[in-house]
Amino acid sequence: MKKNVLIDVERLKYPKSGIANVCISLIKGLDQKIPAFNYTFYGPKANIPATKSKYNIINWKFWQKKIPVSTVSYALIHTTHQLSEYFHKIKKDQKKVVTLHDLNFLHDKSSERKINKSKRLVQKNIGNANAIICISEFVKDDFIKNKHLFQLKENVRIEVVYNGLMFPENENFRAPQNYSFINEKFILNIGVLFPKKNQNVLLDLISKNDRHLVLITSSAKSDYKEMFLEKVKISGLTERVHILENVEDEEKYFLLQHCESYCHPSLAEGFGIPPVEAMYFGKPVFLSKFTSLPEIGGDLAFYFEDFSAENMNDIYLHGISTFNKNKDVFQIKLKERALEFSYLRMAESYENIYKKLLN
Repeated sequence: MKKNVLIDVERLKYPKSGIANVCISLIKGLDQKIPAFNYTFYGPKANIPATKSKYNIINWKFWQKKIPVSTVSYALIHTTHQLSEYFHKIKKDQKKVVTLHDLNFLHDKSSERKINKSKRLVQKNIGNANAIICISEFVKDDFIKNKHLFQLKENVRIEVVYNGLMFPENENFRAPQNYSFINEKFILNIGVLFPKKNQNVLLDLISKNDRHLVLITSSAKSDYKEMFLEKVKISGLTERVHILENVEDEEKYFLLQHCESYCHPSLAEGFGIPPVEAMYFGKPVFLSKFTSLPEIGGDLAFYFEDFSAENMNDIYLHGISTFNKNKDVFQIKLKERALEFSYLRMAESYENIYKKLLN
């Protein structure tokens, strides 16, 4: 008789986020297999993707923080984010898996109050976990360095499972509008405008060349976003910077298909989904050399050694020239690299972990 496994995908509340993308990929990946377990997903029912298998769904409600969902029938609970507000308590004979995406709050100049609040929440999630799954070797190393900050079970497993993506099967994408920049050479960046994402240095980069910059971001307001927009004006780049908010996948894929390159100068990444998407489309990828990004790009990406305008422009122009000299080979290798981060591989890895714990 198959055992019951509950997977917390509550972060599907934010359907355009990277974690939501991973949750959907996990659901779809498990749906492609002959299931070893009876899976139940906890999250907003409207955002849980359709599947061939008839999975159980527990619809997320805001009051469930106060009146928790019963978990007595589950042999294992998988919390897919270390800051989850749910399923902190488990029974003696239950197993628990927690996915750790990052410990950025320790490194991003957060206030002491925020650091302590985040530490308490991470502790509630991982303190009784049988397995802590890190999304990159960088995150695993960072966690091991900071393990002393948390109380853990004695024989807890600490393993790496890379995030898995679902890539589009279609190759013909349409834009919902006519872009003024579409016939220009443009650099693409995807992500929330936020200090750790470091998008402001891309303005310095394009100030040294003739490229346009296209940012796919959210409509959320922030001090950093205001600073970024002000820098666009002061730098005289209004005609060459284009901000697109709350973009659907079809439009995102269209822009990935037509950009000259993808640039991701982030200072803190647990993984980095957009660079993988760009590699799938065979685009030259320019990354910062920090945190997990070299792990993702390997020897196929070009790296910014520092963020001075001159250095970034030198690396950018050299990288574009190198890419164009051997474009066909680069594109094949980039796509092969992207496919290493497959949703099917991720689902297989997680199910194997469930099996190890439950057997």
